[in-house]
Amino acid sequence: MTRSRRQTDAALPQVTISEDAEVRFLHLGTEWVQGSMLIDAPFDIELEYVQRMMAWLLFVEPGSVASRRALQLGLGSAALTKFCFRKLRMDTTAIELNPQVLAVCRQWFKLPPDGPRLRVLLAEAGAEIRRAEHLGRYDAVQVDLYDHEAAAPVLDDAGFYGDVRALLTDEGAMTVNLFGRDASFSRSLQGITEAFGPESVWAFRPTREGNTIVLALRTAQHPARLQLLARAEAVQARWGLPATKWLRLFKPVSSP
Repeated sequence: MTRSRRQTDAALPQVTISEDAEVRFLHLGTEWVQGSMLIDAPFDIELEYVQRMMAWLLFVEPGSVASRRALQLGLGSAALTKFCFRKLRMDTTAIELNPQVLAVCRQWFKLPPDGPRLRVLLAEAGAEIRRAEHLGRYDAVQVDLYDHEAAAPVLDDAGFYGDVRALLTDEGAMTVNLFGRDASFSRSLQGITEAFGPESVWAFRPTREGNTIVLALRTAQHPARLQLLARAEAVQARWGLPATKWLRLFKPVSSP
């Protein structure tokens, strides 16, 4: 999670944690859950909507994943960052504004230290991604940019999504968590389709909690159903994600 460009450092929310049986939660000054971790399986992804942020795996060959690069905009509890780094063996970068979030992830959420394949940049995401060294570099960009109020994404227009598209390789994909009022979702989806083109955009049905994951491809793909099923079975077998279930909940936004 992160904040808008207009906020000052003094406005950054206090980071707190809570626990409920086997799960640890991260909060930003409110009761809203901004991330979670299974205490006995810290490199797994616990939340359903966060698992769906990995749907880009359906559009690449499983054997190529470890040679690819991932970027997270908003660290949260580091679930995606840890999964991409440890489970997928990817070169992984995260951009996070709040230094407290990074410190808590390192102390309480098992985020490994920076190294040759892992780095966390303390920066404002909207500005950082326009730096030349990021352009065309990433195969997966995962966007989860909410502030402590969790009302709507803080970076959420066609210009921002165009900047994200410029980060992607030709086979790259963005996944974004959208959560809020129906009007907010429609506006977000409009910005994504304007930046990527409607043929490149796929969406899940909302989770029970109201999170809708949208995927946008740098280059449009519409794989055959059997190819998607084979990929989903491979993802589920290799990495334990419920990918075959995704196929019942996931379709192109341009389809009827």
